[in-house]
Amino acid sequence: MELALVIAVVAVALTFDYTNGFHDAANAIATSVSTRALTPRVALIMAAIMNFIGAFLGQEVANTVGSVISPPSGSHGLVIVMSGLLGAIAWNLITWYYGLPSSSSHALIGGLVGSALASGTFVEWSTVLDKVVIPMILSPLVAFGAGFAVMLAIMWIFRKKNPHRTQRNFRVLQTISAAAMALGHGLQDAQKTMGVIFLALLAGGFVNPGDDLPLWVIIAAASAISAGTYAGGWRIMRTLGRRIIALDPARGFAAETVAATVLYTTAFVYSAPISTTHTITSAVMGVGATKRFSAVRWGVAKSIVAAWILTFPMAGLLAALAYWVSHLLIEVIP
Repeated sequence: MELALVIAVVAVALTFDYTNGFHDAANAIATSVSTRALTPRVALIMAAIMNFIGAFLGQEVANTVGSVISPPSGSHGLVIVMSGLLGAIAWNLITWYYGLPSSSSHALIGGLVGSALASGTFVEWSTVLDKVVIPMILSPLVAFGAGFAVMLAIMWIFRKKNPHRTQRNFRVLQTISAAAMALGHGLQDAQKTMGVIFLALLAGGFVNPGDDLPLWVIIAAASAISAGTYAGGWRIMRTLGRRIIALDPARGFAAETVAATVLYTTAFVYSAPISTTHTITSAVMGVGATKRFSAVRWGVAKSIVAAWILTFPMAGLLAALAYWVSHLLIEVIP
């Protein structure tokens, strides 16, 4: 029974990874597509490849996600992990349907915390606070401020250059910045799924605390997020690339460069699973505000912020519901 549950949890985790890919595909490529630096299909192919590569660049974020809760061994622990995943998937699909770029990262962690609380499982609140809540607040602020500052610097440096030629050059540079953003997305988001699969393997007794991630886990997570990315997230891409502000290539390059830098810094320096969605959206707002603050469509931004705030508790609530349903339907909980 436990082996079957482990297989089921791994399958659900990879399903979440896939939905993460198509939900967050817009993070890396929306600005490049909206400025016509890349065609949608070429951008998706590039993003899928870079997501796959990024998943192999480290395990720091996976270790953090794997330490958020401490599920008991056996079937009970596996049901807790699966319920957390189901809550995250449900919230991802809801926000995808409405075209809102919410955070898959916070949906996942909120789901794990929600199922843990519903089951009375220990939650490592210090990790949640230090690695999730504080970065959740700071990363959008840093991305907004850095995006504003970098774009001001670009405007000053190129103030005497030919505008048409400058934008054409930045359209080429956007290929690099979009690739960097996609690499950072794979580095951050694929590792989150790896951490959850490790929790399932730990609960099932197939690994021990402190073990390295099995290679097959890394390959499976990288493949699932890449496949999801290639499937594309057209609804969210439209919100991120057009509805917040009409971007030009220079602003697209600045937003992607700032967002990628924040992703790498938090992954390698702080081991924090931050939201790629929060980061790129805030950077887009920051660079857009250099035109004038009224250029940013703050009504759209307000709905996005509302989705950000709701993600953690709503995913947690959906996960708790999934746990309670499992408690009724699957007689594996002591």
